[in-house]
Amino acid sequence: MATLTPETVRRATVQRDTNETKIKIALALDVHPEIAPQKIHVATGIGFLDHMFHALAKHGGMSLEMECTGDLWIDDHHTAEDCAIALGAAFKQALGPIKGVRRYGTGFAPLDEALARCVVDLSSRPYSHCELGLVREKVGDLSCEMVPHIFYSFAMASGVTIHVDLLHGENDHHKIECAFKATALALREALTRTGFDEVPSTKGVL
Repeated sequence: MATLTPETVRRATVQRDTNETKIKIALALDVHPEIAPQKIHVATGIGFLDHMFHALAKHGGMSLEMECTGDLWIDDHHTAEDCAIALGAAFKQALGPIKGVRRYGTGFAPLDEALARCVVDLSSRPYSHCELGLVREKVGDLSCEMVPHIFYSFAMASGVTIHVDLLHGENDHHKIECAFKATALALREALTRTGFDEVPSTKGVL
């Protein structure tokens, strides 16, 4: 397998400005203690969302710098949605042509009583299925109804198929956090380089 060099680190920067949010993202899909140290800084204005994106990057083996100024005086919808869209766009840009990667990934993550499973496909066919059994209105300042929408928005922008399910759990904080961690592990596996410069599809194209 090819050795990682500064030139082969998969990176992207995205700036997304709308009347509702202004977002800057720098994303690297590869980290290395010497060549590309992991750097994570997330500031969306929604503390629990920062926590989830930080977990996604940390356990996904990515570097992520994200800053968002959004219309939080309205509610959390635009900020959460647009951050997920911008992150998905950065992911797609950093990945580039889907060649030489495993393509599929599976992740299981427990957090105390909660256990989540995520399965992803870097398919260029976006789809999102998210069943977490959330019962609270909010965790921190993030509306629970936004959690499946975050996964949906990321999937649509990145071109990734995502299936994330809660296998069991009671605490909504734990349910959401282990879902993000499971997704991180699944993405990390799917992004793994195989050492072969080929498209991982019988079609020959993705």
